[in-house]
Amino acid sequence: MRYMATYDLMETARVTNQWLGASARAFGSYPATGLYPNPFFQMLSAWGEVTERTFSRMVAKPDWGINSITAEDGRDHVVEVETVVERPFGDLIRFKVLGRKARKRKVMLVAPMSGHYATLLRSTVASLLPDAEVYITDWHNARDIPVSRGKFDIEDYTIYLIEFMRALGSDVHVVAVCQPVPLALTATAYLAEHEPQAQPKTLTLIGGPVDPDAAPTEVTDFGRRVTMGQLEETAIQRVGFKYAGAGRMVYPGLLQLAGFMSMNSDKHAKAFSEQVLRVAKGEAGDHDKHNRFYDEYLAVMDMPAEFYLSTVERIFKDREIARNAFTVNGKPVDLGKIKDVAVKIVEGEKDDISAPGQCLAALDLLTGLSADKKAAHLEPGAGHYGIFAGKSWRNNIRPLVLDFIDSNDGAARRKATANKTSKPRAVKKKAAGGRAAK
Repeated sequence: MRYMATYDLMETARVTNQWLGASARAFGSYPATGLYPNPFFQMLSAWGEVTERTFSRMVAKPDWGINSITAEDGRDHVVEVETVVERPFGDLIRFKVLGRKARKRKVMLVAPMSGHYATLLRSTVASLLPDAEVYITDWHNARDIPVSRGKFDIEDYTIYLIEFMRALGSDVHVVAVCQPVPLALTATAYLAEHEPQAQPKTLTLIGGPVDPDAAPTEVTDFGRRVTMGQLEETAIQRVGFKYAGAGRMVYPGLLQLAGFMSMNSDKHAKAFSEQVLRVAKGEAGDHDKHNRFYDEYLAVMDMPAEFYLSTVERIFKDREIARNAFTVNGKPVDLGKIKDVAVKIVEGEKDDISAPGQCLAALDLLTGLSADKKAAHLEPGAGHYGIFAGKSWRNNIRPLVLDFIDSNDGAARRKATANKTSKPRAVKKKAAGGRAAK
């Protein structure tokens, strides 16, 4: 019960700010305020609208919002979200496109459990759907999981990934984004050694901390500065009685959000002040650029305490992945066992969370993988978000990832070879037709 009061206090502060925003918006919108030719009431209403929306979004899980896509037949096809594998702390879900012929590419996106919902990869999913069958890990908010469901640390996370890969079969192409990059790597190595028939065809690792010391950032410096005792004392709280996970030890999403925003506080402050002015002038929209971004960015979830603490201790402090010393259920995981899975690294030149070099370190650990199955790409001018969901992803990285998948897909390669050899025969037969060759 020691930390339950602080959890409830933080939630009380959030609700209070939401209420203040709603009250200011209502007060500034009274018709009588029009009698006074002063912009104060417009600004008050605008501030209230932005504030209410901001603090209400912090506890709302965003919807995927992918209702349909246009296929090559020119028709819109409805997209349904279905659960493939269901687990207490996270599910594997599929975006099923109804009425469309199944795509040969099968892609499993591994979403981070780092304070945001998997919907942070909404645009990534939408960009891949026209060309692939897309699956994604959908992690649950820890505050909604009863204590009776047990613990969840990075080993459990890795086991979940192993189960998900096993369920999809060996023809799947795995794409891991940010935090789960080192764990997707270890899950693949585990399968390579113990169940090679279940390992994926390719593994694309995007901006993740395989070796945090390869290129220090503010995130890695924080992990070095604090002790595990300090971290547990200051960051971990118990879920309050309001939620199903009452009593569960968690790293609250609101604390994680505060950390995210403090890294670029000036930028966020400017964005919100400009949005207040736009609302006051009547230039803002419900789905304008600001609201689209912050509706997703502000929606945070609690992480299980054991997952957060084991990530800091084993990935950042002890560097178990970087030293190839990670274990799952007491079994050592040797990254050198990966021999048949092609691996591609994607990094952003201006990534301030997982700086260039942290993810690239994975290639040196893959001692059993031949050079022709290793690839790397550094996106010029791209930040962390841009390499998996921004303009850099859409214009440059996505085509490279799809080409990498195709070039390492045995069936696709055989088909391409067959097409190349069949064309000359067809031309030769047509030329031999006399009149056709005339």
